[in-house]
Amino acid sequence: MSFFKRIFSSKKQEEDLEKGIEKTKKSFLSKITHAVAGKSKVDDEVLDELEAALIASDVGLDTTIEIIQRLENRVAQDKYLGTEELHHILKEEIISLISNEDTTELKGFDIPSSPSPFVLMVVGVNGVGKTTTIGKLAHQFKLQGKTVVLGAADTFRAAAVDQLKIWSERVGVDFFSKGMHTDPAAVAYEAVKHGVDTGADIVIVDTAGRLHTKVNLMKELSKIKRSMDKVMPGAPHEVLLVLDATTGQNAIEQCKQFTEATEVSALALTKLDGTAKGGVAIGISHEFKIPIKYLGVGEGIDHLQPFDEEAFVEKLFAREN
Repeated sequence: MSFFKRIFSSKKQEEDLEKGIEKTKKSFLSKITHAVAGKSKVDDEVLDELEAALIASDVGLDTTIEIIQRLENRVAQDKYLGTEELHHILKEEIISLISNEDTTELKGFDIPSSPSPFVLMVVGVNGVGKTTTIGKLAHQFKLQGKTVVLGAADTFRAAAVDQLKIWSERVGVDFFSKGMHTDPAAVAYEAVKHGVDTGADIVIVDTAGRLHTKVNLMKELSKIKRSMDKVMPGAPHEVLLVLDATTGQNAIEQCKQFTEATEVSALALTKLDGTAKGGVAIGISHEFKIPIKYLGVGEGIDHLQPFDEEAFVEKLFAREN
């Protein structure tokens, strides 16, 4: 990609992020501003109001407590601060809290040249935008010059296979299916084998979006993972959990259930443009220590973007000119 194309792409992503979190930003900023408005002293009353504001912004209880403790320690030496300075300190502490320890880590997935194919297993409940996320990911990978296979192992939900096929045709990537009501593990096995046989760079395997009891969920996902490992030892190389930002704290509960059921290694947070509950990204980043790799900031095929935690928080706190 040329220098000017990179600049254009970066600028567009920044604009898309700004539009995508507009509802969250307005809600988040108004709550925080109300909590500190007219205050020049960070006392217990201000901290209590900030705590309530963060919880109301879907940041989550555990993460909110950690933020308040950090803020309390930060201002212990000088409790007399202006509103702008308090905003600045709060922003810094949130960025510090959710930033990856490895600052060199690339945003999004970095696809290695080997082993090939790179196998990505996608999990999540129905309705979170799982199939759409897979399609948009395939689009991004194809733009990078990668050959992609989409494996339809969600064989229980009506039209799931057809939806994934439509995405494969729209993006122009390979599609593997054995139809509805077939064994998901068998589909995953053969999809990875198909990727190996055809020399594909990436295989993305969709899975059923049902929330079982944790025992049944674990058994099913474990069986699917074992089937892929038989074809290609070490597969899947990433397990991506897709969560819907509009569900707020329910997204955190889903994350708990899936991380207990399988080895989730990455997260995608969708539908940010349709909610004021995007603050949940802060809570999920802190609580689970699993990187959010992608954000869905709109309906367009290019509206799935790598998550940059610092840019996200900066946009949340950005004041209108």
